[in-house]
Amino acid sequence: MAQKSRTEIRRGVRSRIRKKVRGSAERPRLAVYRSLNHIYAQVIDDESGKTIVTASTVEKDLAGTSGGNVEAATRVGKAIAERAMAAGISTVVFDRGGYVFHGRVKALIEASRAGGLNQGEAKAASAE
Repeated sequence: MAQKSRTEIRRGVRSRIRKKVRGSAERPRLAVYRSLNHIYAQVIDDESGKTIVTASTVEKDLAGTSGGNVEAATRVGKAIAERAMAAGISTVVFDRGGYVFHGRVKALIEASRAGGLNQGEAKAASAE
């Protein structure tokens, strides 16, 4: 039996997730991708197939000394929240892309929540 590579396994996980997680015009999808050196975030409307806003550590103003750490992910999370709010988006569906909710992915999502995305969701979760 042939062994699958890490990328093939992740591709299968992502396809199973994408069957369930869909973005709409009212509540687009915040997709996260992390590589070894950088982290990327996009707000996507899946119905029209368009990327609304994007932020990543590849950009000069978000680069810093390293793009592959929690501090950089926090900068990207704040930037994506600011850009989404400027575009009139206040609620999103989080798509962590098969990555574990830990480390850089967690830092990015929590920074986007602190920046103003999904404010009603955080209040509802704390009320329960």
